[in-house]
Amino acid sequence: MPKALSLKGCFPPIPTPFDKKGRVDHHQLANNLEKWQRTDLAGFVVLGSNGEAVLLNRNERVAVWKTAGQTISRGRRFIAGTGCESTVETLDLTEKAAALGAQAAMVVTPHYYRARMDHAALMHHYTMVADRSPIPIILYNVPASTNLDMSAELAIALSKHPNIIGMKESSGNVAKMGLIVREAPSHFQVLAGSGSFLLPALSVGAVGGVMALAAIAPNAVVEILRLFEAGRLEDAKKTQLRLIPTNNAVTSRFGIPGFKAAMDLLGMYGGPVRSPLLPLDKAARDEVAGILTEAGLL
Repeated sequence: MPKALSLKGCFPPIPTPFDKKGRVDHHQLANNLEKWQRTDLAGFVVLGSNGEAVLLNRNERVAVWKTAGQTISRGRRFIAGTGCESTVETLDLTEKAAALGAQAAMVVTPHYYRARMDHAALMHHYTMVADRSPIPIILYNVPASTNLDMSAELAIALSKHPNIIGMKESSGNVAKMGLIVREAPSHFQVLAGSGSFLLPALSVGAVGGVMALAAIAPNAVVEILRLFEAGRLEDAKKTQLRLIPTNNAVTSRFGIPGFKAAMDLLGMYGGPVRSPLLPLDKAARDEVAGILTEAGLL
């Protein structure tokens, strides 16, 4: 099995930039990655939920990973979002991402046949992928998008697989995260799935986070991690609380359109969203600008 990979640190699930004609803009993708690499981000999740992965076709996904693999430096982690509804397609895309430089694959729970996605079905799916994947697997639980919540019991059972090295937990259930940390083997690493609960997650043993907020405020989320490690909990709490409205704006409140609008406002390239998503209207965009200003980011 591949050597253990450290997931410690802060990772943005990067947006996929499109040009005005709706095509993937590889130039802007590389530019964004180069700018983020001037910060202390640990690496990047390429084609996660915030990357509009479900709106890209297979060839586009492979092309995005190719650009990312050519741009992400050796000192950073390159994590590819490869999860599909089919086990066969998930494994095939995982192998392709690995060939293009991905060091780990983040695999979201299949959920279309939700009523049948019980413990046995998900155990079978992830075990098959992990058995055959050339790179380590990270479980991805995001019930807000999938309407399926992976149980702590399943995560703990899967954590015993030597090629399943961690989990992005986006439910916000900190008690569940703590239970998984307590019961899983030492090689298994838990990541907060949102910047809104990074500090609470760290307090129960998470090693970092995969957060849209890390793309908007990379220095601030890294600061939370550093302050926590230094035992400066009051300072970490102040930074965490200051960022909650920004996190909400680019996730649950305005979603990917808000995320990309914030990128544009901060001098990165957000650009258009892909249909059926719609861009923010001027009033919402102005509101995002106000939230960024209040947080000291703009």
